[in-house]
Amino acid sequence: MRASTPGWRDPRLWIGIAIVAVSVVAGARLLASADDTVGLWAVSADMGAGDVVSEDDLVVQRVRFANTARIDLYFSADEELPSDLELLRGVGGGELLARGAVGSSAESDVLQVPISVASERVPVSIEAGSVVDVMIVARPAQPGARAPIGPGEAALEGVTVVAAPPLSESFGTSGERQLDLAVPEADAQAFFELLNSLESPVLTVLRRG
Repeated sequence: MRASTPGWRDPRLWIGIAIVAVSVVAGARLLASADDTVGLWAVSADMGAGDVVSEDDLVVQRVRFANTARIDLYFSADEELPSDLELLRGVGGGELLARGAVGSSAESDVLQVPISVASERVPVSIEAGSVVDVMIVARPAQPGARAPIGPGEAALEGVTVVAAPPLSESFGTSGERQLDLAVPEADAQAFFELLNSLESPVLTVLRRG
């Protein structure tokens, strides 16, 4: 009769122990990797310069950074937001809220800029709170000259509509729609310089989102 091999010498036992050990190590690494993510505030929808930001406008996104120093560039979801945050530039839906994109509303340099646009060049869905781009193109000065194709170049990008009265309240029978836009002061200056440099400029408003 053959003597049985003691259990602790059975190679199958050691193989099983090795498999369990590898599984434990792999699981620990997976959990450690998951813990590398941080919760940051991101905007839930497109917003424009001059918009006041509150937690109602935000969602939490879990993000992993290769360079952890970059975390400080954004607002942590664990910290309470200041009550007077105002966007200095437009941000897209889902974009992380960068500290450099906001400022105190008390120190804001955002101006309300009025524009008038042919009604057929404004989306009918435009209303106060819409985030828009304003395109500009020069109309041909000479009769019979070929009109330019397309909306032209961006004169303003990611700005918020502050007021958008209906056509009947804008300019009577002129067929133009008036919009009041929240525009950073520097961008407003550049916009009017561009507007004044063109002969018979034509504006087109494009709605984002």
